[in-house]
Amino acid sequence: MFRKSRPDAPPGFFRCEAAGLRWLREADAVPVVGVLDVADDHLDLERLTSVAPPREAAVALGRGLARLHGSSAPAFGSPPPGWERDGWFGPLDDPLPMPAGAHDRWGEFLAVRRLRPLADLLDGAGVAPSLVGRLRRVADRAESGAWDDDEPPARLHGDLWAGNVMWTPAGATLIDPAAHGGHRETDLAMLALFGLPHLDEVVAAYDDELPLRRGWRRRVGLHQLYPVGVHVVLFGGHYGAQLDRLLAGLDG
Repeated sequence: MFRKSRPDAPPGFFRCEAAGLRWLREADAVPVVGVLDVADDHLDLERLTSVAPPREAAVALGRGLARLHGSSAPAFGSPPPGWERDGWFGPLDDPLPMPAGAHDRWGEFLAVRRLRPLADLLDGAGVAPSLVGRLRRVADRAESGAWDDDEPPARLHGDLWAGNVMWTPAGATLIDPAAHGGHRETDLAMLALFGLPHLDEVVAAYDDELPLRRGWRRRVGLHQLYPVGVHVVLFGGHYGAQLDRLLAGLDG
């Protein structure tokens, strides 16, 4: 058993994570750490054994993520079954609220539940008004439908950076989700954000299983705005310059 604990955790924090893990595991698409017990101040999980990341496990991860995303979600922004409130995003000791909702269009969800709340947080943290204003303009474009397509809501891990993929004897296993209904490109953009072993193999296997839409690489920065912006709020430093670069790629 592995226990995550925090006596002063936000109300429902661990129950939200447990609901997300169960929802992901229910899809039977990719290995997901099992929940053993949950309470207000802790979450007990299966203890995992770490191994070196083999290429064949990366291929299996890509195919499994495609099946996970294909298992769908009720709406863009929907929380996992068993949890009906907002979620959280960020480290255990200082998570930020992650608004939930139910939207028919991804662009509306992105603007209303991600980019505008993020802009408010950045403004409150004293980030340059010019950068915050550019983020709000991207939100306006998203809500107008600039990046909408006919993709259905996907069942997302939601915080799928490399640190939340644990390579085990059972394969690449998902941990620590911020699970919700979203656009499937978001999970792949998160994998690319801080690097992942064998990422090219993961993406190729994913694309073979569930082909990606044309131009998806040009949209990676759009999907990375929220996690990078949260890093600006929490940690500042060079993440501000990274957010500026992402916005520059979306200007116009």
